[in-house]
Amino acid sequence: MQILRAVGRDASSKKYDLLSALAAHGLAGDKHRQRLVMRLMSLITTRYNWQSDELSIGQREIARLWSVDERTVKREMSKLRNLGWLDQKRAGARGRVALFSLGIERILLDTKPEWALIGPDFIERLEGKPAAPLPETNVVPFQRIPLPEGDGFWPQVLGLLASEDLATCNAWFMPMAMLDCSATRLHLMAPSRFHAAYVRTHLIERLRVIARRVDPSISEVVIDAS
Repeated sequence: MQILRAVGRDASSKKYDLLSALAAHGLAGDKHRQRLVMRLMSLITTRYNWQSDELSIGQREIARLWSVDERTVKREMSKLRNLGWLDQKRAGARGRVALFSLGIERILLDTKPEWALIGPDFIERLEGKPAAPLPETNVVPFQRIPLPEGDGFWPQVLGLLASEDLATCNAWFMPMAMLDCSATRLHLMAPSRFHAAYVRTHLIERLRVIARRVDPSISEVVIDAS
């Protein structure tokens, strides 16, 4: 799956593609998911800056837009952050409103089961061309690595990661081992410094969101190299 960036010549169609994916996902869900998706879409269409990837809006303004009280806003915004659909870049304080970025990759992963409801052309457009081969490492991306057995924390995380993107899970997540999971931190060991750096740079947010789905207390993922 290519990462959708709403910039350049096709910016307008990319914006519509993201909103279409959200709409199809919401309509396929229950009333609670539908309402949450509609509220996010209202923030995107009214206050999100696509070029800078910034959503700057205060709780009072959101409450007015959504026709709810501020307690509901706090609860719903927390849900969107836990899903990984919004990432808080700056907390609201001293007269400044909070600043958020949009978790586009996470939204696309979560809405992918509903893309077929829109049509095969939509799937083809969002999936794009096959990705270029990754730099040579000691990781063999196309070798199927069996998932660890058991219902412990790390096997559950790997199972969820594999269910949404098996190739990426095999190449980058499976070769890592869990050293510790205590308090709010997940500590992992990668097989090489290159491997650790790649995951930190490109996949850390995907890993953190899935880890939080298994254990909501996780707020930090640390990756060392062997």
